[in-house]
Amino acid sequence: MGYTKRHIIPEETLVELLRQQNTKAFGILYDNYSSALYGIILRIVDKQEIAEDVMQDAFVKIWKNFGQYDAAKGRLFTWMVNLARNLAIDKVRSKEFSNSSKNQNLDDIVHFVDFKTNSTPNPDVIGLKKLVDELDPEQKKLIDLLYFGGYTQMEVSEKFGIPLGTVKTRARMAIMNLRKKFEYATE
Repeated sequence: MGYTKRHIIPEETLVELLRQQNTKAFGILYDNYSSALYGIILRIVDKQEIAEDVMQDAFVKIWKNFGQYDAAKGRLFTWMVNLARNLAIDKVRSKEFSNSSKNQNLDDIVHFVDFKTNSTPNPDVIGLKKLVDELDPEQKKLIDLLYFGGYTQMEVSEKFGIPLGTVKTRARMAIMNLRKKFEYATE
């Protein structure tokens, strides 16, 4: 993934143009958010080729389902991250992914080792990882598992032996703290 030019456009304007299915607005959306989404997807699937496929699927789904985006429920980026993250998790849990992981050839393993030693696009480009690191340890662990580790809330509940409702509440509080930190960091 190469560097893409970022366009400065108010989120409300971008959302309105996307609702009108403006293809230039979709290009701006891709330019502004593709690197961050790719980094999140790659952390979950851990394979460059599959991450690229999942990202393409994510942007197709964003385009086709943009009518489902509700600004009252959250920011555009959060909606896109959740959509991309869910697609990546679905991919990792698929039989196809499981079988391909078992049957890697030597060239793929060498490429994987090579790839892991190089720097890759990730959420750090927008400072997200730094902001997560500033959360209290309990919230940081929860966000790392849910958003970067690909765990479901139910899996986190079982892993730590705490009620699902508690996991949801703590995740919501962590997201609210991150939102405040992110807004403060971008001012």
